[in-house]
Amino acid sequence: MNRPAHPSLRRKLLIHLWGPLFIVLALGAFGGMTIARHIGYLVHDQWLLDSAMTLAAQVKVKDSRIALDLPQSAIEMFEWDRVDRIYGEVMSQAQGRLFSNAPFPAPPREPLSGEPLYYDATINGNAVRIVAIAQAAPAGTKDTVRIRVGETIHKREEIARQILFLWVPLQAAILLFVGTFIWLAVTRSLRKVDEIAARLADYEPDSLTPIADVESTPREIEPLINAINRLVQKLHEAQDSQKRFIANAAHQLRTPLAALQVQTQRVLREQDPLKHGQALADVHRAVTRLHHVTHQLLTLMRSERQAKTTLTLAPLDLAALARKELERWTDAAVARDIDLGYDGPEGSLMVHGEPHLLRELVSNLLDNAIRYNADGGTVTLSLIDAPALLRVEDDGPGIPENERALVLERFYRGATSENEGCGLGLSIAREIAARHGAQLTIAANPSSRGMRVDVVFQQQNEGDILLSLS
Repeated sequence: MNRPAHPSLRRKLLIHLWGPLFIVLALGAFGGMTIARHIGYLVHDQWLLDSAMTLAAQVKVKDSRIALDLPQSAIEMFEWDRVDRIYGEVMSQAQGRLFSNAPFPAPPREPLSGEPLYYDATINGNAVRIVAIAQAAPAGTKDTVRIRVGETIHKREEIARQILFLWVPLQAAILLFVGTFIWLAVTRSLRKVDEIAARLADYEPDSLTPIADVESTPREIEPLINAINRLVQKLHEAQDSQKRFIANAAHQLRTPLAALQVQTQRVLREQDPLKHGQALADVHRAVTRLHHVTHQLLTLMRSERQAKTTLTLAPLDLAALARKELERWTDAAVARDIDLGYDGPEGSLMVHGEPHLLRELVSNLLDNAIRYNADGGTVTLSLIDAPALLRVEDDGPGIPENERALVLERFYRGATSENEGCGLGLSIAREIAARHGAQLTIAANPSSRGMRVDVVFQQQNEGDILLSLS
């Protein structure tokens, strides 16, 4: 199936410039020819009027009768023309025809005294231009004289052809010159776009650099280049983030996999039932750690993928969701003799959110608090209304103040941490909170030496919300 050709900006510009230019020149040529033809006709019409007035001047009164004093030689001079045929007629209202060398057709109307009447007609099969005038007879009579002079239109048409032969090449030369100038101007103006396209075509995945010399580009292209530079910068940052994530994820997965391999070889090697059971317990711990790391990585990837699309926030009961997650972590807390408590409303606490991601947020905060707390410690999940606030407190070792911002970064583990965590729990919780327009903060537990994590939900409207992190 043939795909339609991509539209060309250069072609569009040239069409939009050449089209009006051609129309303007065509209208100018037509208008110029019309004006020249009109002026040519005016000149010849004036000659016709002069000829008619010359005949009128030869009308005399003899013996109370009108006569045309026009000798044969004058008639011959009147009729002579190298190109056209000249026709004349002098009529007296009382006496009839005084002079005529051809049958004249009647005019469309009678001419008014002192006002020439021009019209086109045919005499002896020839197209002619005729002027008709009417004037009172000389003193001594009460007669009216009507004079008509006609001329074939060969000279008029010849002048129109000469004007056409001169005007068309001139207009064509102007069209060619201006069209070439427009083409050169458009091509030169779009050369910068071609250079940018060439640079973008040469981009390699490992060398994403913004386009330089933005100040020297045309003002109309500058927003496009700035947008491309912002896109290149975002791609570069995303690429660096992906590289760091892959490197850190590979490191985090390599350790439990190596431990699992060693412990598995130990299980196969041990013959003593007691040591064999201890080796299986070590294998179980390695598998548990591998499962935890894999789950955290998949959760982080799922959170990032949803961040790139529209996140659908719907009303949900945060209190019910938190209590259910608390029940899921009860066994882990009991196994370490940790007092896992709930301080919040027994009823509902409504917020707008995505249920799966909010469950992951609560789960990561509880997991982090239980995992890094000492045996026999305390972990409390609290909920406060207006605004909705989710709080997880523990009495564990806490986090030094200079590390509280760092623990929110991926794969970061505090210097005092002795647990086999992967450094993703708080990072995932922070990103999920940000997807919901909430703010996650870490502070010291004012009632003990442990840590307190607060997630404050802002008021939101129901519907689809697109959130992005810087």
